[in-house]
Amino acid sequence: MTEELEKLKKSAKEYSDNLAKLGKELSEIQFNYKVLENATEQYWQNRINEFKKYNEKTTEYYMQANSLINLANKEQSGLFLLSISKLRQLGLKLMAYMEQVKQNPSVVKSKDKQQSKWSKELREKLIESSNECMHHEITMNKFFREFYETHLKNILE
Repeated sequence: MTEELEKLKKSAKEYSDNLAKLGKELSEIQFNYKVLENATEQYWQNRINEFKKYNEKTTEYYMQANSLINLANKEQSGLFLLSISKLRQLGLKLMAYMEQVKQNPSVVKSKDKQQSKWSKELREKLIESSNECMHHEITMNKFFREFYETHLKNILE
């Protein structure tokens, strides 16, 4: 039993170290979900590129967190894996909206009185999708922090 516990601690420490490294890389990207009213195609292309990079690193981070969760509770790990999948789907939806905005950047200007119904709807979808991604990520972080405190902290000490 002691050998299994040592193996578990070693794995948890390894995953935890990798998670810390990924967290640092993620913080350096500093993606902000707030939708700015910038009407240039280049701005939106840069934003899409930043989000892709951020989304890939976020997925990597949560997969590492899932590995840690899996050490303590396989059922919770499965549920967390579903959350990762949902985050990925939300990210793809957000990227699709950003691509549409890139094609017609003026749709994000809220003060434009001449906007078509399509433009207003696209802007609303973009904001809604961005908020959905952000809130889902907040929920995942909260779940992981609570799980860490109740199940993993004792293993790592």
